[in-house]
Amino acid sequence: MSDLSKFNMQSFEWANAIATPAYVLDIAALKRNLARAAEVKRGAGCKILLATKSFALPAAFPIMREVLDGTTASGEYEARLGHEEFGKEVHVYSPAYSPGEVERVTKLAQHIYFNSPEQIESNLATIRSHSGLKIGIRINPGFSNATLGGALYDPCAPFSRFGATRDMLDRVPWDEVDILHTHALCESGDEGSVGLIEHVGRHFGDYVRRVKVVNFGGGHFINRPGYDIQKLIAAIKAFKTEFNVEVVLEPGAGLVVDTGYLVGSVLGFHENDKSIAILDASASTHMPDVLEVPYTPKIVGAGEPGAKPYNYILGGKTCMTGDIIGEYSFDRPMRIGDRVVFTDMMQYSFVKNNTFNGVPLPDLAILDESGGYRVIRSFGYEDFRHRLG
Repeated sequence: MSDLSKFNMQSFEWANAIATPAYVLDIAALKRNLARAAEVKRGAGCKILLATKSFALPAAFPIMREVLDGTTASGEYEARLGHEEFGKEVHVYSPAYSPGEVERVTKLAQHIYFNSPEQIESNLATIRSHSGLKIGIRINPGFSNATLGGALYDPCAPFSRFGATRDMLDRVPWDEVDILHTHALCESGDEGSVGLIEHVGRHFGDYVRRVKVVNFGGGHFINRPGYDIQKLIAAIKAFKTEFNVEVVLEPGAGLVVDTGYLVGSVLGFHENDKSIAILDASASTHMPDVLEVPYTPKIVGAGEPGAKPYNYILGGKTCMTGDIIGEYSFDRPMRIGDRVVFTDMMQYSFVKNNTFNGVPLPDLAILDESGGYRVIRSFGYEDFRHRLG
């Protein structure tokens, strides 16, 4: 969650001059986060991949490529994006692959992960026909540290479809497997990261000794305030020493937390027992996690209800009754045209947005280190129409 103490409205004067809605990547903030990832890499001697499921902005890839070792994908299209646009290692995992997908992915990725021993067996001939490919098996470790969203974001929730459970592992053709993969975290602090590493070592050590690499997945929120990366580094080093394996992390949100904004404008007002401001930014279409988690995003210059003199419910312009972003308070009355700057809007935002009701998609833009603003891509009617066939 965003720490608003580092923001002040003077630093957001640029927001008053831009077209809205717009997702805006703050390059200085991204570089700050990448420096922390580089410190983990140096200290632990591990690899760090970008999980493109949470953030996939090719315009940022040249900066990220300087620090990160590659990308991890959830299927063919993300694998192709990583292969063509990022250009380093590509790892791909899916709970199931479509007919012909594994064959196509072999031309894009160097590391392909499967969800069960049966999946490995059924795809083994395809993998063997391409030299140099590495096989991974995802396990369900029975350990979880999902700090938000409950079972919605818990990979180890009851009846999860992710990863081979312990009773399946003796059926894995371990002589064919290079990588043991587990993902059990969501926005976890260092206690979750360390807990997962130690849990896998204690309970799956016999299997770890049969592979060359262990991938501890994502959810390591290394850029969240209070996360002690030295504890993570120490845990990785101890694990590597005990098992003589390479270690990989694949954070997504943990790399881009607090690196950008969604800027919207006030379009109008409505009164119904409370004051309601209607924006060109929408929870339903532009920030789906606000409704799915759910959570209330932070706004620069705003407070919780009652903390400041003027209170408003903020909602989008869609016909969905529940398209409500949250309730906030402000120092002065809101006016039509006011800009509203939502923080921490790079993770799971534009990669999940939609065009419900024909609501326009926000611009994709970059704020450079000198304060210059550049639109990478704008979207119009044709983008909406194209998706409808």
